[in-house]
Amino acid sequence: MTNEEQNLSAQLQQIQQEKSFAAKLSQIQIGNLLERHRKTILQDFKYDMNNPNEFRVHADFIRQLGNDYMGREFREFEVDEHNSKILSFLLYYFNGCRMAERVFPNECYKVHKNLLLVGSPGTGKTIIMQIFADYLQLTQNPNVFENLSVTQMMNYYKMNGHIDLYSYNEGQSKGFKPAPFNICLNDIGLETENQKSYGTSLDSVIDEFLYARYEIYQQFGKKYHITSNLNIGDFKKRFEGRLIDRFKSFNVIPLLGGSRRR
Repeated sequence: MTNEEQNLSAQLQQIQQEKSFAAKLSQIQIGNLLERHRKTILQDFKYDMNNPNEFRVHADFIRQLGNDYMGREFREFEVDEHNSKILSFLLYYFNGCRMAERVFPNECYKVHKNLLLVGSPGTGKTIIMQIFADYLQLTQNPNVFENLSVTQMMNYYKMNGHIDLYSYNEGQSKGFKPAPFNICLNDIGLETENQKSYGTSLDSVIDEFLYARYEIYQQFGKKYHITSNLNIGDFKKRFEGRLIDRFKSFNVIPLLGGSRRR
């Protein structure tokens, strides 16, 4: 091989090495970008609920939070055959643990779905969601949510003519990016839904909330939970058409038993 051919071969090898290095650098960049992207979509949980000891500590914490609320009535938070499995499910669920899907093996409950807690008045639906709202906030859990009553949302609508705060939250947005948050709407099915505000039926406001929150759930992964006195049959009558199909994105959990109110 002549000197000229050797120089040409060396130059080609150098070019190939530079291309290889550039490709590796590009892959590293892509890997970093994908990692950043995953962190914006996938939640990271601090506690391993697969560990029985960890689970017991958190379950006791939940009970004590319940006692704090019931202490106002000088009694303890009751855990019994009607709510014990639901409390276990919710503890797994909110910590992103798939053990939740084994608590009710005959159901098709999934960790990625929203919650629809149904039951007769006084069975403890609202207080359970309030306890978990506090628990998630205290443990800095990414599933933390705000509790909202139908009455509160109706009052907001009457004052403002919209429910933006509880849907896309454009008022807190930066540029074109909305700022929705996880939320729980309590007491769907109250008679207040039949009221009207300036000619607008308030049950249509509920529908607007559900349409918007479904889109937010799909686009941003922000969950919306519901508690209601309506049973499944009543739900199908109340939310017919396109809305009823959206309830496929919910774990529909009945809370049985009599009223716990004293």
